[in-house]
Amino acid sequence: MKNGYGSWALIAGSSEGIGAAFATRIAAAGINVVLVARRAEPLAQLAATLPTEVRTVSADLATSVGVETVFEATDDLEIGLVVANAAWAPIGSFLTTDETSLRQAIDLNCTATLRLARHYLPLMSARGRGGFVVMSSMAGQQGSPGITTYAATKAFGAVLAEGLWAEMRRYGVDVIACAPGAVETPGLARSKSKRAPGTVSPDVVAAAALAQLGRRPRTVPGGFMKLAAAAQRVLPRRTAISIIAKASGDLTA
Repeated sequence: MKNGYGSWALIAGSSEGIGAAFATRIAAAGINVVLVARRAEPLAQLAATLPTEVRTVSADLATSVGVETVFEATDDLEIGLVVANAAWAPIGSFLTTDETSLRQAIDLNCTATLRLARHYLPLMSARGRGGFVVMSSMAGQQGSPGITTYAATKAFGAVLAEGLWAEMRRYGVDVIACAPGAVETPGLARSKSKRAPGTVSPDVVAAAALAQLGRRPRTVPGGFMKLAAAAQRVLPRRTAISIIAKASGDLTA
């Protein structure tokens, strides 16, 4: 991986869960990492466990200032691999969810990912190598009641990554959308009381994304979720939406 992507990677949203799993795997491959998240303390704790050089950047990527802070902090580095994992998921009825929270989901899940891609991909293409991982979700395959805005942002990420996969191949740059289902993250634990079928660990997600980067435009981690994703694509939209609503439980209450 270091031969393919260079000596520095940036992981946005790396304080815990999937982002931390990416950081651990990438550092284990000998690549130095830039850890980005809002909270400085978890980043420092993770950095202390990694075997390579680490730079931490405390920034809120839902803001323009936060994104610019990341760009400035990495201006002297040759970033060859980016994982766009930072995300916000407003849960509950669309009608009662605060508009600020809904806009934050768009700013973080869509705008920040777009800006990271627009900043780092031209640099990678000029060097003739690089990799970019966009964390999507199976929630983005269809409308998902209770997490409606989050699901819409994840659909944006997946389609963006697939288009970039086609555009960037000629420059030797790999792009992939990773679309997991339920993942055993602290965030999921805080929002749900029981484990969903097919739930996978953050390390399974990171391993699948990195293994398929450069091989295909999208990957779904876990055998159960691969089958579920394939089934949802061929189902009538009404049925697919009903299934995801039942699987999610009553999140609109």
